[in-house]
This record gives sequence, structure tokens and C-alpha cells, in this order.
Amino acid sequence: MTPPGTGALLRVFGRIGLLSFGGPAAQIALMHRELVEERGWLTEDGFLRALSLCMLLPGPEAMQLATYAGWRLRGTLGGLIAGLLFVLPGALVILLLALGYALYGQVPLVQAAFTGIKAAVIIIVLQALLKVARKALTNRSAMVLAGAAFLALFALGLPFPLIILLAALYGAATQNGTPPETEALPSTRPRSLQTVAIWGTLWALPVLAVWIADQTFLTQIALFFSKLAVVTFGGAYAVLAYMTQTVVQDYGWITTPQMIDALGLAETTPGPLILVTEFVALLAGYAQGGIGMAIAAGALTLWVTFTPCFLWIFLAGPYLDLISTKPRLSAALAAITAAVVGVILNLAIWFAMHVLFERVGTSDWHAAPVPEIASLNISALILTVLAAGLLLGLKRGMVETLALMALAGLLFSAF
Repeated sequence: MTPPGTGALLRVFGRIGLLSFGGPAAQIALMHRELVEERGWLTEDGFLRALSLCMLLPGPEAMQLATYAGWRLRGTLGGLIAGLLFVLPGALVILLLALGYALYGQVPLVQAAFTGIKAAVIIIVLQALLKVARKALTNRSAMVLAGAAFLALFALGLPFPLIILLAALYGAATQNGTPPETEALPSTRPRSLQTVAIWGTLWALPVLAVWIADQTFLTQIALFFSKLAVVTFGGAYAVLAYMTQTVVQDYGWITTPQMIDALGLAETTPGPLILVTEFVALLAGYAQGGIGMAIAAGALTLWVTFTPCFLWIFLAGPYLDLISTKPRLSAALAAITAAVVGVILNLAIWFAMHVLFERVGTSDWHAAPVPEIASLNISALILTVLAAGLLLGLKRGMVETLALMALAGLLFSAF
């Protein structure tokens, strides 16, 4: 296939960035629809292998998948276009919401509109999950791996990296000596040292700058969120507890209610959920020194959160080609791909529960989330049924459906 031009990349990844509501499961579904089904820019096999690679890396897997797709299509420039457009729309929305929150408190109209959007996202994720599962789960072993990964996350609460590691070891151990039939991706020569030098320097420069300028608060912000960028295996949900404890109890930057509001607003906006870090930094900066400090803290946090994502993808991406030629490594990646279906199912159920129920707790004898039936949000349920009718019954387009659902959310809030 002839690689798409820069203009096409800007249009498509701009669209993805604007519509990437609902967290990683929904964002993966959106990219699958745009890049595999509608345009054929990536093959099913290439998309699933890239997703498996991104699940192995620290940071937001959906943003890194977008970056990888852009890099695969147009090299470093394509990766930058795709990654930045995936993040910037949501980052701008978070900036406006955080400043509005700092100045005026809650923003109920925004949350009401996004309630309708989140109801639509439940159906979008369900559609994509079924399509991905049909392609990835082609044999009994893959189905068992997907089911085991889901139960390990949902019911047992095992660490995400451990599940991925066990799937990889199982795939490598059960490989029969011949590589699985996969489409060979075009070879790209790794330039590891050059990549580390360039992106490591870009990552470190602002951190050094605020340290040299003796900006204690900004230095703490830069170092903490740089550390977070390295340990966020399994996406934002995996580190939320650690982040909450650090920013609320250890540093005292924000309060617990503010942290809950930050997460709620970040979940309703486009872009990766890890943008909650920007919201936290903006609120903390505003408390330290007003709007100017808020913008400085937010920009610095964005930089140290997402610059590493480009480093990981530009460093690891070329090795995906090499892995596909090694039977055991390829089998390990195929096993991870199967496990990832279970991971997406877990994310989808978690997201749906938190949309449809006001209160979701846990059991004393298992880690699975347990919604309080009495807290069922009837409005959210009706909105979800409406979204199903639009998407599945009337076959309306995604943009039209999201717009209609945002309006429906506002109307439900009013009445």
C-alpha cells in the first residue's frame, strides 16, 4: 500500500484525537475502526501485534499505539503527528476544565454532556471487542489465554505486567519450532543509541532547567511525573492509587475530593486517561502561584509524561520486525495478543460499571468490582440503550452518534 500523505495523516489522526473518549478500550476500538477497517492502513495482524507491543511498554498504551501507527506509516514525522494529535485535543480540554474548576468549582454541564458520550462509548467498545476477538482468538489456546487474562485481572486483581509476562512465557514454551503465519512487516533498521540520546535529552532538558532555576515546586512536579512515566505499566488505572497517595498525602498538592473530581473529568474528555496528571498539576500549580504557575506546571507535566512515550515507541518499534522472524519470540507476542483481548474485556466491563452505577465497590473475597445495584443510574442506562439503537439499530456514524448523545446527556440533566 502507498503510504498516506502528511495531509491524510493530519486529518485521520486529528479525527482520532478529537473522538478518543472513554479510555483505552474505546480508543483502541476507534483506531481499529479508522486504521484497519475503513482505510486499511494497517493489517489486522499488524495492528494486533503493535497493540501487544504497546501493552509491554510503560505509559498509555492507546497513545503509544497511535504513535506506532503513525511511525509505521510515515516514519518519525508520522509518529510525531499521530502521537501529538492523540494527546493535544484532550490536553487543551483538560486545561480549560482545570482552570474553570480552579476558578469556579464543579462544571456540571460538561459532565452531563459527557455522560451521554460515555453511554455511546460502551456500545462502541463492545462492537470493537467482538471484532478484535474474532481475529485474535483463532484457536482454543488463544481463547483460554484470553479468558485466563480476564479472570486474573477482573477476579484476582493480579498485576498487569505479571499477566503479560506469564502469557509471553506460555507462548514461548509451547511454540512448536515454526513461526506462526503472520504478515511480515517492512524491515526498519533500529538506531537504538541515537534514539535514546535524542529523546532522553529532550525528556531531561526541562527538568534540568527548572532545577537550575531553583524552582522547587516545578522540580518536584517534573521528577514525580517523570518517575510515573516509567512505572505506568498497564495504563493509568494501574498507578492511580500510588499517584493519589503521593500528590494528596505526601506532597499535599491537592485534596482527596479534588483528586476524585480530577479523575472524573479526565475520564470524560478525549485523549488518554493519564491526562489526569495534567489536571492534578494544573490544580497544584494554581494553588502554588495562580494561573501562571498552573500553566507552567501543566505544560511541564505533559512534557515529562508524553516525551517518554515517543522514546519507548521509536526505540522498540523497529524490533517488532525482528521479533516476527524469531519463532519463539513471535509465539510469545501472539500469546500476549490473545491475553490482550482479556485485558480489553476487563477495561470494557470496568468502564461500563462506572458509567451505569453511581457506586462500585469490591468484595471481601475477590478483587472483582461489585456495583451497588441500588445505585444504578437509570439515566445512564436509558442513554446506553439509546446509543445502542443509534449505532446497532439505525447504523448511524460515530461522530453523529457522539454529538446526539452529548445533546441527550444535556437534556437528561435538565429534566
